[in-house]
Amino acid sequence: MVKIKPFAALRPPKELVTQIAARPYDVLNSAEAKAEAGEKSLLHITKPEIDFDPILDEHSQQAYDKAVENFRKWKQNGWLVSDPREMYYVYAQTMEGRTQYGLVVCANVEDYLSGKIKKHELTRKDKEEDRMIHVRIQSANIEPVFFAYPDVKEINDIVSRIASGPAEYDFTAADGFGHHFWPVTDPDVCRHITDIFASVPAFYVADGHHRTAAAALVGAERKAANPHHTGEEEYNWFMAVVFPESHLKIIDYNRVVKDLNGMSPEAFLGALSKDFMVECCCDGKPAGSDSCTPYVPSGLHNFSMYLNGCWYSLTARPGTYDNNDPIGVLDVTVLSNLVFDKLLDIKDLRTSKRIDFVGGIRGLNELRRRVDSGEMAAAFALYPVTMQQLIHIADTGNIMPPKTTWFEPKLRSGLAIHTF
Repeated sequence: MVKIKPFAALRPPKELVTQIAARPYDVLNSAEAKAEAGEKSLLHITKPEIDFDPILDEHSQQAYDKAVENFRKWKQNGWLVSDPREMYYVYAQTMEGRTQYGLVVCANVEDYLSGKIKKHELTRKDKEEDRMIHVRIQSANIEPVFFAYPDVKEINDIVSRIASGPAEYDFTAADGFGHHFWPVTDPDVCRHITDIFASVPAFYVADGHHRTAAAALVGAERKAANPHHTGEEEYNWFMAVVFPESHLKIIDYNRVVKDLNGMSPEAFLGALSKDFMVECCCDGKPAGSDSCTPYVPSGLHNFSMYLNGCWYSLTARPGTYDNNDPIGVLDVTVLSNLVFDKLLDIKDLRTSKRIDFVGGIRGLNELRRRVDSGEMAAAFALYPVTMQQLIHIADTGNIMPPKTTWFEPKLRSGLAIHTF
């Protein structure tokens, strides 16, 4: 069973929250962050390379030093203030009329190391180390990780009751997503939340695999370096926002390829027809960027493809996938095996420069734009993975292929920070 605890968050005064809260470090590049960051934005702490002209390498020592300097400045200026006691926080997000409610908690390092916090993606050591440096130098989890857990009605009821009152923070960000935040100030309610979670069997990493690994590994480092370690130290915990699985929706994570491995569009379509039922979706309209309506995948094993000005439906033929294999049944696996590997000779999606990935939040017109511009040769849209598939894969100890899940909205950074 998982362990959680409340914490005294470092967070912005109410009147500054919209100036400080920012998008996560990994959803925008340095140039975008520099353009987006106002004077008080948390991006000066999470992406400190933007404070230099020209922008520095984000992995340079100067950038890391600037992160420490800025974090200290934000605290000294009163832009980030510590709560007077430990508590939990309800954090809700609204997107397209749908609101998901989570709790900001401290998760346990040992739970991650022992596998009670389950992952579904592989992590890269270089990315882990980069995030570990940020945790080490700040002695803080500046940005939260994003977990799911099996629904517990009693927790849902408590969260609903708290969220029925006025929010401490309540704003709509520039991207149109709403963010709502309530401190849980009653110590008895906090103790009750802790007790209920002691019966939750597992957390599932939804987003933030590298940040989760980094936070846990720094906690393990601190333990190893402390001869008087008791297990009660704050470094044994890291910040997470945990959502009941029923509240979460995974959206599509799509692919674009730079070339057709020497084939003409006609030859490529012919090769695809061996494993897919291929149907043109342009309804007799001439090919072109404005004449053919984007085709949206209708279900599992049905794909959308944009090629040479036309949208196509691709349906995998029976026998080309294994519905009894938790990985083999995934559409990312089907597409990787039958198209990228078999036809395009793209063997490693993590390292190949011939393929790129586009979050579904950008829409199918972004796929069309990248092909019509000449940057890419073809685009593929996939039917989204379900939460049930994610949990089944994590429970069976399997790992999803790269770039399988996209969660939206992203957690806003800067609403709460955990220091140790």
